[in-house]
Amino acid sequence: MTTLPQITDSHCHLDFPDFDEDRTEMIARAIDAGVTRMVTICTKLRNEPQVRAIAEKYAPVFYAAATHPMNVAEEPAVTVDDLVALAAHPKFVAIGETGLDYHYTIDSAQAQKNALRIHIEAARRTKLPLIIHSRDADSDMADLLASEMKNGAFTCVMHCFSSTPELARATLDLGFYLSMSGIATFPKSVEVRDIFAAAPVDRILVETDAPYLAPPPKRGKRNEPAYTAHTARVGADVFKMDYADFAAQTQVNFDRLFTKVAAYRAPK
Repeated sequence: MTTLPQITDSHCHLDFPDFDEDRTEMIARAIDAGVTRMVTICTKLRNEPQVRAIAEKYAPVFYAAATHPMNVAEEPAVTVDDLVALAAHPKFVAIGETGLDYHYTIDSAQAQKNALRIHIEAARRTKLPLIIHSRDADSDMADLLASEMKNGAFTCVMHCFSSTPELARATLDLGFYLSMSGIATFPKSVEVRDIFAAAPVDRILVETDAPYLAPPPKRGKRNEPAYTAHTARVGADVFKMDYADFAAQTQVNFDRLFTKVAAYRAPK
């Protein structure tokens, strides 16, 4: 029997009600597709117990938590201590997703910046990677990340990257990673694929952002971690690599950034 190359869905939302009816089966399908690890993301800290419970129930699932920038105005202010305390859990592996979103929520831009700085400090203190969401905020995002790096180093992945070449270069220059989602597989996303092609392959991750952004041939349907394989195959084409080699490279990249996952040993 041929063994499928292993890959990691570095960003999904398995607590969303879209998965309430078949969460166990969905995770099994991911494993069957070679997706042996998943990082599920909590976007409102009040939901952290439910997200944590999913990570505790399913061996391949790890989790991260933060206040999503689109939720900053309606959620209680998060503190560095709050995030550091959550990070004590053995399957809590990143701070995020946090960031700036001016597409829908530009009215809360200053609050978003304040929250992002808090999340960055938590990433520094915990030495966990930061997961960044950036939409229509490229200039402010590049300036803030560069400014904060001068205050102390931290690691980061630009999740679901579909911004400009300028932001890609700015974040890569800071040593960050770019994550390829289903957006990069859409026929019209030529510029996004070109941005990835110009990036170092040792700084690339793959993700679904499930239940959103399903790649072809599943576009228009609910996305799920198994479909990371479709995005990774496009990634292999972008980098002109054999699929197995590209998958292996993304695994190395993920382990380098998500060190807590790489070091994790399930309790016996």
